[in-house]
Amino acid sequence: MTGTVAELLVSCLESEGVENVFGVPGEELEDLLFALRDSSVTFVPVRHEQGAAFMANVHGRLTGEAGVCLATLGPGATNLITGVADAQLDKAPLVAVTGQGGRERLHKESHQKLDVVHAFGPLVKWNAQLSDAEATAETVRKAFKVAQHEKPGATHVEVPEDVAAEEVEGEPLPDYGPVARPAPDDEALAAAVETIESAERPLVLAGNGAVRTDAAAALRSFVDETGMPVVGTYMGKGALSDRDERSLMTLDSGPDDEAARAVERADCVLAIGYDIAEHDPAGWNPDRDKRVVHLDVEPAEVYAHYTPDVEVVSDPSAGLERLADAVDGEWDVWCADAHERVYEHATRTPRPDDPVTVSNTLPLLREAMADADVLISDVGSHKLAIARDFPTYEPGRCVISNGLASMGIGVPGGLAADLALEDDVVVATGDGGFLMNAAELETATRLGCSFTVVVYRDDEYGVITEHQEEHRGESFGTRFTNPDLVAFAESFGVPARRVESLAEFGEALDAVDSDELSLVEVVLDG
Repeated sequence: MTGTVAELLVSCLESEGVENVFGVPGEELEDLLFALRDSSVTFVPVRHEQGAAFMANVHGRLTGEAGVCLATLGPGATNLITGVADAQLDKAPLVAVTGQGGRERLHKESHQKLDVVHAFGPLVKWNAQLSDAEATAETVRKAFKVAQHEKPGATHVEVPEDVAAEEVEGEPLPDYGPVARPAPDDEALAAAVETIESAERPLVLAGNGAVRTDAAAALRSFVDETGMPVVGTYMGKGALSDRDERSLMTLDSGPDDEAARAVERADCVLAIGYDIAEHDPAGWNPDRDKRVVHLDVEPAEVYAHYTPDVEVVSDPSAGLERLADAVDGEWDVWCADAHERVYEHATRTPRPDDPVTVSNTLPLLREAMADADVLISDVGSHKLAIARDFPTYEPGRCVISNGLASMGIGVPGGLAADLALEDDVVVATGDGGFLMNAAELETATRLGCSFTVVVYRDDEYGVITEHQEEHRGESFGTRFTNPDLVAFAESFGVPARRVESLAEFGEALDAVDSDELSLVEVVLDG
């Protein structure tokens, strides 16, 4: 094709299968925006660039295909940074495209000019300025290939406005599919088998990679063969169904941290797709006395509390399948009763007059949602309760940010999930995180989205209050006031309801399987 660089770049996006680009328009993006208008790709104008990045982030995490966000130079690019960094640490494939001024002014100080490429450098897997029109197709293909290749993450391409307007001849480069992941090394596999078989109380730790790499089916088969109990990180929820009698939910689950006590008793941990950014290994291996088998596509990070005895660097599914065939042993008995206590605690039916706490609402929320429905959790004290107490039955159906752990991901993430999936979507957010990107309710209404936003209101940054009071016996700087959240939602045309009891909360959840966008404000006790 012959056309502008902007037109070729958009043609490359079409070739990559991109359906939506989330962003905020800017002067330097004019050629790109009009090229998008004339393409099959939908440009979704949002209310803040951070929201755009979170939307691309959650799209990538749910689909495995890179989400795309777009911003102009200067403040547009810097506003993207939090959502892009969140994708990087949460291992979500994302491609960020930013505009830039013409090259004739980049050598000097000028209006809104920042060195965006260097600013993004520490935050992404790969990063480049598109300064040569002839490199357009290669640059876009590399951005997607690097973003999507395991371990996935964020990439960034900067497009100066004079380059975007240049005439160029070229075609998108083909995508021949994902790069094959490594097969397990026989020697490492044999050492892993020996380590596991010598253990009396082995346990599986399922991390983000167990969900991200589609290893859940292989994990479930492995557990069927061995009976080994499984505990997940917050981002590994659903790798094994929490209904399964071998599931201990997450590292912090159960009455009196039942799962943590099981991990403490374990003498061998098979860590599958575990990223230490998810959960500090000092929390589950404080004495550094556990034998650890690391199974992931990359070698383990160097960390005093995570020094695996064996590292099997391979595709997690392939490694699990080989282990299932080779490991001789069954370990059904050593914590057989722990699942029952953990699961009963998570699925208990609260009394209508029980206090309105996040934990007491979660059984009602779980009952209102189908197994395949998606819960997007914003960051805050409610996230910790969801991680501990919300049973998850399918991989990727409880989205928790726990790498960068960015507040404000909830509403943009719910919008992205609703666009990407057919299943019902619920956003659980605190009043702190909600108002950081609440303006994206307008974007959601404009797009005709239908998901439910549950806002837990306690008028404070509750996690910080708890930490301060634990350390000092008092708190400071954590309280705020809220607008009328029901009136706020209704001003966008979103049906909303305030609930002050568990009975009212249960009634309000009829909205979950409706075909409209809705908001439920939950006034927490105490």
